[in-house]
Amino acid sequence: MLERVEIETFLTLAEELHFRRTAERLCVTTGRVSQVIKKLERQVGGMLFERTSRTVRLTAIGRQLADDLVPLVAGMEEALRRATDASRGVTGALRVAFLGEWTAPALLKVVGLFSERHPDRRVDIREVQLSNSRASLLDGSIDVLIASYPFDGMACGPVLLTEKRVLAAAAGHPLAGEESVSLEVLAEHPVVQYPEVTSAGFKRDRTPDCTPSGRPVPKGPTGGSFSEMLTLVAMGKGVLPVGEHSRRYYPRPDVVYVPLRDARPIERGPVWLEGNTAQSVHEFVRAAADIADKSPIA
Repeated sequence: MLERVEIETFLTLAEELHFRRTAERLCVTTGRVSQVIKKLERQVGGMLFERTSRTVRLTAIGRQLADDLVPLVAGMEEALRRATDASRGVTGALRVAFLGEWTAPALLKVVGLFSERHPDRRVDIREVQLSNSRASLLDGSIDVLIASYPFDGMACGPVLLTEKRVLAAAAGHPLAGEESVSLEVLAEHPVVQYPEVTSAGFKRDRTPDCTPSGRPVPKGPTGGSFSEMLTLVAMGKGVLPVGEHSRRYYPRPDVVYVPLRDARPIERGPVWLEGNTAQSVHEFVRAAADIADKSPIA
């Protein structure tokens, strides 16, 4: 039975073909490297390396042993990694979802990094709607959601995607021809409302009760989905502050998107139950943080 130090020393020397560099990599002396190799050669019953004052080369026996050991060592390391992941809870399927088509590219970047780090971990991806996004987190049918902040009662972060706000208005609306408008115009036009199931904090952020100066904002009709809300806008039932990605993902000839020059950007990223402490969720959020560190997706 080979000991780990013998395998490590042999494979390192087989790669370096230099006793001093091998010793430096293993943080031992060259004498120790030579001692281990000689012991291994006695055990094998043949020379593993041809040594001269200038070169070190593998013998045919040494090459065969290296070729046989490399996949075995890789397999042992993989088995150890899988066992470590299992002990940390990084096993089984992770269920992640996105809310809004424009969040899918950000989600896929995080899934890619997570899967690279945990190749045995299956990731199931699905889309949720405004009507069931919160319920899906609460009933455990999804583990993590990529959505807009704020998301009341949930753990949030980091920010993966930022986008400017625009005002959706009917093509024939008086504001449709403006280059940009202020949030103050919300006091002058009904604002289409999000579904009742949408969190209060989110609705205050998207469809506020008053303008920055304190003027009340009239409430328009409520839509059951984002497409339905845009249809209400197109019918002239009200206006709706949205993210500028709506231009790309919801282009409509009967709706225009006017920049809101004094509105804060919208931020989106991972959302999950604060009580969900599963290691897999932690690892997914860590992957999201590493993606976000490179630069938020605009």
